[in-house]
Amino acid sequence: MMSHWIVVPVLLPALLAPILGFVMRHDITMARIASVAGSVVLVAVAIGLTIAAADGETEAYRLGNWPAPFGIVLVLDRLSAIMVLLTSVLGLVVLIHAIATGWDERGRHFHALFQFQLMGIGGAFLTGDVFNLFVFFEVLLIASYGLMIHGGGRERMRAGLQYVVINLAGSTLFLFALGVLYASVGTLNMADIALRLQDGTTEDASLIRVAAMLLMIVFAVKAALFPVQFWLPGTYANAPAPVAALFAIMTKVGAYAIIRVHTVSFGPGLGGTEDIATTWLFPASILTIAVGALGVLGARQFLPLVAYSVIGSMGTLMIAVAAFTPQATAAALYYLLHSTLAAAALFLLADLVLARRDGQALSPRPAIAGAGLLAALFFAAAIAVTGMPPLSGFLGKLLVLDALRAPGQIGWAWSAVLAGSLLTIVGFARAGSMLFWKVTQAGPDPATDTPTEPQPTPSVMQVAPTMILLAMLATLAVFAGPVMAYFDDTAAQVFDRPGYIEAVLGRQEEG
Repeated sequence: MMSHWIVVPVLLPALLAPILGFVMRHDITMARIASVAGSVVLVAVAIGLTIAAADGETEAYRLGNWPAPFGIVLVLDRLSAIMVLLTSVLGLVVLIHAIATGWDERGRHFHALFQFQLMGIGGAFLTGDVFNLFVFFEVLLIASYGLMIHGGGRERMRAGLQYVVINLAGSTLFLFALGVLYASVGTLNMADIALRLQDGTTEDASLIRVAAMLLMIVFAVKAALFPVQFWLPGTYANAPAPVAALFAIMTKVGAYAIIRVHTVSFGPGLGGTEDIATTWLFPASILTIAVGALGVLGARQFLPLVAYSVIGSMGTLMIAVAAFTPQATAAALYYLLHSTLAAAALFLLADLVLARRDGQALSPRPAIAGAGLLAALFFAAAIAVTGMPPLSGFLGKLLVLDALRAPGQIGWAWSAVLAGSLLTIVGFARAGSMLFWKVTQAGPDPATDTPTEPQPTPSVMQVAPTMILLAMLATLAVFAGPVMAYFDDTAAQVFDRPGYIEAVLGRQEEG
């Protein structure tokens, strides 16, 4: 029965992680085999769940067979299925890169933390309860902090401390929001919240608005939206590059939470919360695009350049989400898929370049081994990130712009996206010329006064993950029609609140 497979994306990494951490931590070969095998199985399960969800039925899995809203419930629909599939595929690709480049050997618990990270992300996408969303956010925080400081170093520890402090503050705010929401509604199940708000069985509308706004702020922190985006550049720029590539999906957890909670639990006709998301999100997204574009233009180091491009892409994604219409949501999902793969490819490529380069400053340096291949990969990744044709970024931005043609949106949205794209293109063009075109003669190492030995050309296994991600972007562009048809159906299902409530609670909405 397919319903029991819904829990596997949470259960499999949760069981595998302790085995990796306690049994295999001293045997890197066994840890690699087990971790890759688990990730392959996770991809297979995610493909099966995506196929099962394609019929448009929302399926609820009740742990312990406790009925909602009293028990823990996982919910599978098109949106959660595609997000779990994206997570599992990205996790496998990043894992292969970490093994091929030896990143996983720099700490004993890399593979265990990696699996815990996959568990937290998968659980966040599948849960149908706001409190369990908080629980999976905490799993994400703990695992990502361990991965963030993997390999050590003062700068990495400092950035990791800032990251954990900001996220702990967000977690505290999350708890306040949950307390206020439970006090005013009496439940934390997403479907049950919607049902009670719709029935008018709650008395204090002001408390509900406070809870909805607090949740919006918490999710905005996760999504790195202005003005709470400042944690991302330092964190992503100082994290190990494979870890930063996996982190590309983490900001999307915040975007997913906003889409899910503010279409199911809050929104039009529910407790006077219909204007909270749209009023706050749209200007924040505009400013996020500006911050990301200016950051890319002003970046003087490679990894901060990539980190600011992630901020800019989140602004473009959230400007579509802020419209809260089926067409804009479908465009946002297409751009979400594209931006996650493009950012991950760029981080993996940055790891290959910086391993062969003297520092990450965007200034002339001696030529590196395999410069031609790496330059070609950078060119393709830059095209994808900046949204130039023929890759999927161009189509993604066109879809977003086409969905934002309302009189109050078109001027601000089109100006922000187009101007941000132009600045991002200039920033990446300058970075590419510094990295691969303007080179100096190799000289002796100042510390030893001996000639420096060039790093070898990257192996096939080292470049394969980056090439796989770029191939996925090309495939996403070629099959944009079928993909958008799927996302159109997905968006329609997301906005089908009665269908979600019936699937989770087992009864038709009332009122």
